[in-house]
Amino acid sequence: MRDRSVSVWRRLGWRLEAAGYDLAYALTRALPIDAVSALGAAVVGTLGPLISKHRIVLRNLELAFPEKTEAERRAIAHEFWRVAGRTFAEFPQMDRIAADPGRIEVEGLERLRQIAARGEPAVLVSGHLSNWEAMMAVIVRSGLKSRVSYRPANNPYTDARIVEGRRRYGVELFAAKGAEGARGLIAALKRGEAVAMLNDQRDDAGIEAPFFGRLVKTAPGPSRFALGFGGRLVPMSVVRRKGARFTVTIHEPIVLERSGDREADLKAAVTAVNAFIEARIRARPAEWLWAHRRWPRELYGKLARR
Repeated sequence: MRDRSVSVWRRLGWRLEAAGYDLAYALTRALPIDAVSALGAAVVGTLGPLISKHRIVLRNLELAFPEKTEAERRAIAHEFWRVAGRTFAEFPQMDRIAADPGRIEVEGLERLRQIAARGEPAVLVSGHLSNWEAMMAVIVRSGLKSRVSYRPANNPYTDARIVEGRRRYGVELFAAKGAEGARGLIAALKRGEAVAMLNDQRDDAGIEAPFFGRLVKTAPGPSRFALGFGGRLVPMSVVRRKGARFTVTIHEPIVLERSGDREADLKAAVTAVNAFIEARIRARPAEWLWAHRRWPRELYGKLARR
């Protein structure tokens, strides 16, 4: 049923945006994988530093790495845009990347296979690292049945295309964020399945926990699910080796405290997730998605006034 609260002009804008997405998708599908990855790096690497988001990237880097020089932070920012360009250009090719065994190396795959064999609930958690779609491809390859939580695009026509693009490489089970999505994740965990969630963006209703030496609000969902359903909290990461080639690692589960103090246990788990993601970023700083406001608003205000 058509949503009457959406104006004709808004819907037209969505359709034009989706048409542009279709054109870009078709062009990138027509190119070899490495060529489209390099093209994305060149285009976004050139345009990214010219847009307003670049200011957010630089301020984030200043908050995270105050010990680095301005020149060092600017070098990371410019490389970030190149990596981001590769990631977004590679999305239309993810089914081909996933099908090529030489493009995604996996470390710790047996951990996912053990979870699948035991039929026990698990929460797979990570952040927007390198090409995070590669982690989804590995989950599918492992044979582990998992629901992937994601934030739908504002444009419903584009969102439908993104979902279909993921289906091309086997990601079938989605749970959009929100109350309805949470119910889907809970149902999956009750069935002894896994859920996969990215847990590195600001959530103003979240729990305060350290991140690069500052307190940030972090969504407690992954930690709450793991504690509440007796499941494992399994961190994953991905790094870019060269071009459109990656190494995905399934790490040892985070040790969850179950002291009987639910709030303390939850905060300890959220703190551990933040520490894991911070360590990955420090190791490969250009491969994290810096173009969002992760820290409290007042910190950005202080930087702007200064």
